[in-house]
Amino acid sequence: MRPIAPPIESAASVRQREQPAGEPVESARRAESAAYDVTTGQSGRVRDWSVESGSAGAPFEFGSAEDVKSAEAASTKTNAAATEAYGASTAAYTAATEAHTEAVAADVAANSAYTEATPADVAPTEAHIAEIPADATPTEVYPVASGPEVAPTDVYPVASRANVVLTEAYSAASRAEVTSTEAYSAATRATVASTQVHTAASPADVAPTEAYVATRADVASTEVYAAATRADVASTQVHTAASPADVAPTEAYAATRADVAPTEAYTVATADVASTDVHASETEQSESPDSSERPRKRSRRGRSAKDEQPTPADRWNAARTPRVETPHTPLLKRPLTKRIGLAVGALAVVGGLVYVADLLLTSGSVPRGTVVAGVDIGGMNPGSADARLRAALESRSTREIPVTIGDMRSTLVPNAAGLDFDWPATWSRIGGQPLNPFTRVLSLLQTHTVPVVSAVDSAALDRQMAALRVHDRPTVEGTVIFQGAKPVAVPPVPGRVLDVDAARKQIVRDWMLGGGLDLPQIAAPMTVRPESVDRAMRDFAVPAVSAPIVFAGKGAEARLDPAQIASILTFIPNGEGGLAPSFKQDIAIGLLAPQLGASEVEPKDAGFSFAAGAAKVVPAVVGDKVNWPKSLEQLPNLIVAQQRTAPAIYEKADPKLTTEAAQGLNITEVMGQFTTGGFSGPSGVNIRTVARKVDGAIIKPGDTFSLNDFTGPRGTAEGYVESGIIDHGRPSTAVGGGISQFATTLYNAAYFAGLEDAGHTEHSYYISRYPAAREATVFDGAIDLRFRNNTPNGIYIETSASDSEITVRLWGVKTVDVESITGEKSKPTEPQTVKLAKGHDCIASEGAPGFTISDTRVISDHRTGREISRHTRTVKYDPIPVVKCE
Repeated sequence: MRPIAPPIESAASVRQREQPAGEPVESARRAESAAYDVTTGQSGRVRDWSVESGSAGAPFEFGSAEDVKSAEAASTKTNAAATEAYGASTAAYTAATEAHTEAVAADVAANSAYTEATPADVAPTEAHIAEIPADATPTEVYPVASGPEVAPTDVYPVASRANVVLTEAYSAASRAEVTSTEAYSAATRATVASTQVHTAASPADVAPTEAYVATRADVASTEVYAAATRADVASTQVHTAASPADVAPTEAYAATRADVAPTEAYTVATADVASTDVHASETEQSESPDSSERPRKRSRRGRSAKDEQPTPADRWNAARTPRVETPHTPLLKRPLTKRIGLAVGALAVVGGLVYVADLLLTSGSVPRGTVVAGVDIGGMNPGSADARLRAALESRSTREIPVTIGDMRSTLVPNAAGLDFDWPATWSRIGGQPLNPFTRVLSLLQTHTVPVVSAVDSAALDRQMAALRVHDRPTVEGTVIFQGAKPVAVPPVPGRVLDVDAARKQIVRDWMLGGGLDLPQIAAPMTVRPESVDRAMRDFAVPAVSAPIVFAGKGAEARLDPAQIASILTFIPNGEGGLAPSFKQDIAIGLLAPQLGASEVEPKDAGFSFAAGAAKVVPAVVGDKVNWPKSLEQLPNLIVAQQRTAPAIYEKADPKLTTEAAQGLNITEVMGQFTTGGFSGPSGVNIRTVARKVDGAIIKPGDTFSLNDFTGPRGTAEGYVESGIIDHGRPSTAVGGGISQFATTLYNAAYFAGLEDAGHTEHSYYISRYPAAREATVFDGAIDLRFRNNTPNGIYIETSASDSEITVRLWGVKTVDVESITGEKSKPTEPQTVKLAKGHDCIASEGAPGFTISDTRVISDHRTGREISRHTRTVKYDPIPVVKCE
C-alpha cells in the first residue's frame, strides 16, 4: 500500500498563495476548517484516505447511537458550510484561472507531479487505484483493477470500491492534480470531510458509498457526493458543470475517448474539467467581463512558442466542442430550384400528352421506320404492308440469283433450292407498336431493319449445296511418280473448297435481298506435307529403281528390272502428313509368277475314270506353289537394301477333292443319262464349251447344283459366241445361244436319275428336238436350272460332246428306276403372222401351232420295283408366229 501523494504546487500556485486572498478564498478556508472540526470532533476515528485496490478495505469503527445522531447533525451543519464554500469556490475559480491555465500549459504540471509520485511505468490513475506490477502496460491497468467483464467507464468506480467512495477517489485525484487553485482544494477537502461524516454514520459493515445509499436509498452514488455541498450537490458538480446537465460525474469522466489510453484519458479529462469550470465561472460573472477576459490575455502572454502547440486537452476540447454552422436555405426551398421543378413538371406533362396522343394515332399500324428486305412499311396498316411486301418480294423466290465461289460463277434459284418466305414468322418479328417512349422517339430519326424469316426444305437445300460443291478445287496431294524408271517429285497444290456450313447460313439469310451471293471458301485439307515428298523421293523412290530385284525359286528365279519396279511402286498418304510406299501386288505377281511357273506343281483334285460301266477313283495330286503375297512382303525392305535378292516362298497346295474324299463319295455306277442332237455351227461351239465346264462336277449328298452358279458368266471372254435364240416367239441371235440344249440334256439326266427338281423353266415355244414337257431353258443371270442330290452318296457329272450330239451322265449309286409318261397334245392354238422389213434383224419363219401337254414321272425302287412316287407336270406352249420379211 502507498498513500496518495500530496499535491505538488506549481509556481503559479505559489504566487497565488502569496498574494492576499480575497473574501471568496477566506470563505472556502472557513468551510474547510469547520468541516474538519466537525468531523474530528464527532467521530475522532476517521481513517486515513489511503485505499487498497482490489479489496473491500477494513471496516470503519463506530461509536454509540448518540454519536451517530450527533454525526448526522454535524453533517447537516457541514452541508451548510459546504454550500457556502461552493459559492466561495465559484468566485475563487475566477481568480485562479490564470494559475490553472499556466498549469495546463506547462504540460499539466500537477499530473506530472502525481505521475512522479508513482513508478515510472505506471500511469497516474493506476497509482491511485491499485498497486499494479511495474511492467504492466497502461491499457492492462483498468482490466486488472476491474475485471474483464467491466466496461471502461465502469473501471474507475470499481477500482475505488476498496473503502473509498467514487467521489472520494475523484476528489483525491483532483487534489493531486489541480493544486494551483487554493480555493478549489479547500472546497474539495471540505467535501471529502463531509462525505466521511456520512460514511461514519452508516453501519460498520457497509462500504463508504453503500453507507450513504443505505441512509438515502433513492439517491444514486453520484448524489452521495453532491449531498456534501449546496443542498446535496457536491463540489464535483463543479466538474459536472463542464459536461451536459444530465450526465453524472462519473459519466462526465467516462466521456473521454474510448481509444485514448487510461493515463491520457484521465489527464485530458482533468484539464478539460478545469478549463470548462473556469469558463462556467466566467459565464456566471458575465457582469464582470473584464475579470474573465483578463486571465485569458495574461495566459496567452505567459505562453512560450512551444506552449502555442495544441495540447491533448486542446485537441480533446476541440473534438467535443460542437461546430456552429452558418444556417443555409435547403436546396429544394430555393426559388431557382422551385422554378426549375415547375418547368420540368410542365415538360413532363406535355411529353406525356404527346406520348399518349402518338400512341393512340399509331395504334394498329406497323411501327415507324420498319424496313423488311429493303421494303419500307413503317406506319402502314398491317394489311397494306403485307400486300406491299408480297408484291415486292415473292417474285424473288423464283428468280435466279448470281452466286460467286472464289473465281467460279454459278446461279441459284431459291424455290428450287427449297427456300421460300415464312410470312407468319416474319410478321412475328415485326411485332406491334413499342411502348417505350425512347424507342418511339428514335423511330422518328432512324429505321429498324427486320430480317425476313425463310421457310427451308432441308433436303432440297442439301442437294443445292452438293451441286455447288462441284466448283471445289481439292488439294492436289504431293507424291512421287515415275516416268519410265525415273522418279519425279510432285509437290502439293493447295486447294479451296466451299465452306458448306457458312455458305448455307448465308444463303438462308440473304437470298431474299435480291443481290448476288458471294459464298465463302476455306482451304482444302492437305494430308501430305511438302517436306514429306522430298523425304519419299530421297529415301524410297530413288533407291527403289537403282537395281533389279530378284526372287530365287526352286531351280529358277524371277526378276523385276527398274522399269518393272517403277510400274508396281506407288506412294500413298500415311495419315501423319507423310508418304508410304505401296505396291500393286497383282501386277507384280503377273510379272513374277510366270518366271517360276515351271518350278511349281499344280494341285489336282481326285477324279474318276470310267471303263466297262464302272467308276474308279483317280488319286489327287498335292501342289507345291509359290505364295506370292507372302513373298512380296519382302519388297519394302528390298527396294532400299543393298542386297536385292530374296527367296520365293513355296507352300503346299491341297486339292479341293482329296483321294480320301473321292473314295468316300461311293460313286460306282451310272444313275441316269440323256443325249440330244441336231445342233451345228455356233450352237455347237457354245454347247461344247459349257459341257467342258460342267464335266467332272461333283454334287455332295444334300447339295443343290445350279448351272448358272457353276458356270458363271457366259460371255465372249469365257469362249461363248453369238448363236440363234427365240426372242418373244421370233427367231433371233445372242451370245451363248444353244446352251438351252445342254440345259435340257442335263435336266433329263437328273430326271431319270430320280433327283429332286429344285427349279427349272420350259421354253415358251416348243422345239421339236426336245421332249415335250420335259425340257429346260436358261438365261444368264435370269433363268436357271437347279436340282438337288437327295441320295446318301455323291454324284459325279460326266459330259461328252461331238459335232452334233451332247451326252450327260450322272454317276453315283442307282437306287431307283424312273419312267416318263407323256400325255397327248391338247388345246391347239394357231400362230399369228408377223411382217418385218427385210434386213439382218428379220429371220423368216413358217411358224407352228401352240398346244398343251403333260408329263408324268413315276419313281420305283430299283431293287423291289415298288412305286415310290408319281408326279405330273403340265406345260402350255405358245404358237410360233409366222414371220415374213418384206
